[in-house]
Amino acid sequence: MKKVLKIVFWSLLGIVVLLFAAGSLFVYKVKNGFPVSYETDRPAINFPADKPAILLFSKTTGFRHGESIDASKPVFRQLAQRNGWFVYETEEGGVFNPDQLKQFKAVVFDNSTGRVLNDEQQQALSQYVEAGGALVGIHGSGDDSHHWPWYQTNLIGTTFSHHPLNPQLQQAKVQVDANVDSTLTDQLPASWTHTDEWYVFLTQPKGVRVVSHIAGDKIIPNGNMLFINGKNFGMGKYHPVAWYRTVGQGKTFYTSMGHSAAVWQDTHFVQLLENALRWTLTN
Repeated sequence: MKKVLKIVFWSLLGIVVLLFAAGSLFVYKVKNGFPVSYETDRPAINFPADKPAILLFSKTTGFRHGESIDASKPVFRQLAQRNGWFVYETEEGGVFNPDQLKQFKAVVFDNSTGRVLNDEQQQALSQYVEAGGALVGIHGSGDDSHHWPWYQTNLIGTTFSHHPLNPQLQQAKVQVDANVDSTLTDQLPASWTHTDEWYVFLTQPKGVRVVSHIAGDKIIPNGNMLFINGKNFGMGKYHPVAWYRTVGQGKTFYTSMGHSAAVWQDTHFVQLLENALRWTLTN
């Protein structure tokens, strides 16, 4: 009997250790990206002379929103066709070099997570934006896995804390703010109902103009870390979900919406992103 109990004990202990190791690896991947590698070969791109070029970048080394990324690509193709844009899709970082970047009007980080660019590529992107380019970030592109101060300051403007888990997806009314650039609010209603994974940040985003917000006191922010049940931190009742700013001569736009494939069927969410890209193309 004692032998059986020992076998059961050590088996259970082994399972606990394995679960802890798997959980730790998952958390590390989400927070830091894993495995991380950098592509440096420059792709061959045939840029049409008569179409503004947009770089759609969806590389991930952190958590991958695979269903959302897959659902987004045909939507961006449709937007490109409707607006006369050229969209280049890639998950390879080699395109982030000064010569090729300057041929794009905007770069979209489409749920791109983790460390995805090396130091030289990061510098090329920051210089591109500050010289007049544009960077658009969607959902996971605003989490805390990027470890890049320039990006954190100039795209996000705050620090990611957590997202709700109980429940993870929640319905909320997205309110469009007044007194912002009209290009960003074109054809949007004053408010609409949207279901998403609502990111919670440690503070309100700084140095930005908010395009839309939700009522932070109407969602359940119970999170994916210990001891943060009910914590909305610095977001408060006025909970921004899309914002923009100028950076040098360039522009950035970020929305924390965009977790699931279903959001790409929300015509108002798609319109918001179409507006953001149109805004990046205006002088």
